[in-house]
Amino acid sequence: MVVFPNAKINLGLHILRRRADGYHDIETLMLPVDWNDILEVVPSRGHTDRLVTTGRAIDCAPEQNLVMKALRLLREVADFPPVDIYIHKIIPDGAGLGGGSSDAAFLLKAVNLLFDLGLTEPALAAVAGRVGADCPFFIYNRPAVCSGVGTEIELVKSPVPEGTWVVVSKPDVSVSTREAYSGVTPMERDMALISLLRSTEPSDWPGMVSNDFEMFVASAHPAIAAEKESIAAAGAWYASMSGSGAAVYGLFDKYPAVPESSRRRVCQLGAVKPYAI
Repeated sequence: MVVFPNAKINLGLHILRRRADGYHDIETLMLPVDWNDILEVVPSRGHTDRLVTTGRAIDCAPEQNLVMKALRLLREVADFPPVDIYIHKIIPDGAGLGGGSSDAAFLLKAVNLLFDLGLTEPALAAVAGRVGADCPFFIYNRPAVCSGVGTEIELVKSPVPEGTWVVVSKPDVSVSTREAYSGVTPMERDMALISLLRSTEPSDWPGMVSNDFEMFVASAHPAIAAEKESIAAAGAWYASMSGSGAAVYGLFDKYPAVPESSRRRVCQLGAVKPYAI
């Protein structure tokens, strides 16, 4: 079975408070975008699970990959034979686009279908939540408010119209989640993010809807700010950093006249299907 794990962007990202467990409570609206890896899972020819990766380099051993972590956790709730997994990496890492989390979530969905395990989306999301904070979003793979540490999912109607064009660009820098969190000060909000988005005109978002990571991360990595300025100059009516960076994106009413590359993708909201098979 071949599936196509896609990326996501964050429309607003608020760091609300530091938790007793050392993590942070957040709220963000995630939107799927069609910048995709390629993942194939087949019954193994041997007696153990195996992972083979091509494309962009992955800076970890196969057994530490989130895909293998997801596979091990899935075996705690379901019985299925060993598998061979092949991933061709296209989505940039260190970007705040959720590429690794998407691969893990799509592995769960693919194995569920391949072996007819019968697990529901909430059941798969429960497993995905143990893999990583972004993983449950990709189980549903639809516009959603993600809160708590990012694993609490509320599916919503996107405040951005389907068909809106998006330029997603990853400057030649990488940002770790640890680095991003080191520069933010949590702050409670009077209004929930989704309420803010619904109660304001999109034309007002540039001055009102923010990513709390962006000020620190973009100041530490000027290439991020420069890329955001470039996208805004191309006609985006809203531009922001995604997640903890380093990718930035811009929203456009019409197809943007910007060149695509291995680090820049032009997408259209609404093009992603939940399973992307």
